[in-house]
Amino acid sequence: MFDGWRREDPPTQKKLPVEVDIPEWLVQRGLDKGATEREKAVGDTALIGYYYLLRVGEYTVKKSGGTGETQTKQFKMKDLAFFGTNSAGRVYRIPANARRFDIMNATCATLKLDNQKNGWKGVCVNHEHNGDSTFCAVRALGRRYLHIRGHTSDDTTLLSAYFENGTRKDISDQDIRDGLKMAAVALHYPQTRGIPIDRIDTHSLRIGGACALALAGYSDTQIQKMGRWRGATFKEYVREELHIYSEGMSRAMKKKYGFVNVASGAYEDVTDTLIQTEYDTPALTE
Repeated sequence: MFDGWRREDPPTQKKLPVEVDIPEWLVQRGLDKGATEREKAVGDTALIGYYYLLRVGEYTVKKSGGTGETQTKQFKMKDLAFFGTNSAGRVYRIPANARRFDIMNATCATLKLDNQKNGWKGVCVNHEHNGDSTFCAVRALGRRYLHIRGHTSDDTTLLSAYFENGTRKDISDQDIRDGLKMAAVALHYPQTRGIPIDRIDTHSLRIGGACALALAGYSDTQIQKMGRWRGATFKEYVREELHIYSEGMSRAMKKKYGFVNVASGAYEDVTDTLIQTEYDTPALTE
């Protein structure tokens, strides 16, 4: 009975990926003159979420509708570590109380997760500086870290925190959701990407980051490890409807390989054909 009902269900409308231009737009908005601390925090956390393939519950607080305690724990100040590289090329950890210059010139940064949705504990995710002084997840982490450190010494403070007029506040999932949709409208995603605004949500950052790695040629294993997926469910994040995934396929499929079904020997003798055909002849390679 349930199987019959399932056949009548409409297809699931999954959220679609965004590219890095969305979080970068939000970062730039936070850097504009007159921007609020909230706008700065939204831009930085969105960029961090995209690069580190984070679940929204790991870097925001739920604004409403929460049902209680969850496995996923938000990042705290103590979960963040910055690293530099000395003249000998060796990586070293930058002290938590280091100068602003050292933090903002880190070569990489690591986030440690106490717990997450799939039950993995103590997982570390590292990213290198991408060469951009502004639109870089390591630099965004540096900005968030220094902002919070300038207002409190409590290392259990969530990285979603920001301080405005002396008052502690937190970035919520709704803040990120609203920001992504605003950026998508400004960047004309429906008109230029064929992506409706209602198909963009907080999950779009994690999906977008996974797609970016796939398009860049990284292996399934690398993407799986970066996103901390235990199984193959991460492959669902690589959206097959993006045109670039089929780029070049039709040209590749046009090539004639001249293959032979060797199992056909059970039904038809192809020995003479194979003997008379030299290896690497047009018949086999065209």
